[in-house]
Amino acid sequence: MKRVLFVFVLLILVAACATAAWAYRDLRTPVQHSKRGQYIDIPRGSSPTAVINKLADEQIIRHKWPLMVYLKLTGGGSQLKAGEYDFPSPISPLGVVAKLREGEQRLLHLTVVEGWTRWDISNALYKIPDLQLADANAALPLMDNVSLIKDLDPAATNLEGYLFPDTYEFPRDIKAPQIIALMVKRFRKEWKPECADRAHKLGLTPREVVTTASLIETEAKVSSERPIIASVIYNRLKQDMALAVDSTVIYASKLEGKWRNDGKVYKSDIERRSPYNTRLHSGLPPGPIASPGKSSLEAALNPAETDYLYYVREPSRDDGTHNFYNNENDFGQGVKALRNWEQQRDANLPR
Repeated sequence: MKRVLFVFVLLILVAACATAAWAYRDLRTPVQHSKRGQYIDIPRGSSPTAVINKLADEQIIRHKWPLMVYLKLTGGGSQLKAGEYDFPSPISPLGVVAKLREGEQRLLHLTVVEGWTRWDISNALYKIPDLQLADANAALPLMDNVSLIKDLDPAATNLEGYLFPDTYEFPRDIKAPQIIALMVKRFRKEWKPECADRAHKLGLTPREVVTTASLIETEAKVSSERPIIASVIYNRLKQDMALAVDSTVIYASKLEGKWRNDGKVYKSDIERRSPYNTRLHSGLPPGPIASPGKSSLEAALNPAETDYLYYVREPSRDDGTHNFYNNENDFGQGVKALRNWEQQRDANLPR
């Protein structure tokens, strides 16, 4: 009888050990699932059992009881946090618990591209459903809150140029005015005290530097050319030459609601009587025309030392590189070479 009892107890111990070993492996074995990129909502106040049931229903975990026992033995059930979770695939049950202990909130993402205008940014905000904006222009009035930059730019009538281009992440309950304030805060992080000192040495106000940087941003395609383009702008300003920057012409048309947005600059755009039209008016436009990035701000503050007054695209390259000139005759030859290349290109296009 004792022998039978011993064997029975031994079998129970073996089974228990086998079960424990299986549970140990199960907790550490990554599980492939189809919910990657989708957010699993763990409501506030959910019990550990409710959380595990939810995870099993979503097939994030395969077996409930090993995780249930683990949380019971470790006391970890009270450490699970509510939130919206995007679980990678594969992920082990212990990996799931680690994420639930850290907490996770679904974030909104917004990428503001260098050279974007207020209209571009407003349209991007409109495309974020959580913000519930009425239309693509709904955020534009929010960008008139110049109190955010009054100390930097007392002459500002809007936040153009001060909405720093970057990739942002926000909690889902954020409001559009808060996002705009954060973009300005990001700009102020880049505009350090030494920037103001450098602007003063150049004889420029912060507004003039940001305006110049916005022109550089819309003109330069190659980072190394930004300081050179800055020098062209400053050299032309010194000689009271019209800057003739097409992006200012486009901006003037946008201000009047006349821009056709088809990538072409029309005669009516070029002839538009606007202080932003640098084909008709010498000097800088009244204010920034886009959001300059860090490298354009740095170029505006640290221009190259050149005698260049002109530049035109280099036709043999497809990266936006320019040729630079210090006289009108050579510039004319550069323009002619570009026009010839464009004609040959268009002639070879399939019809």
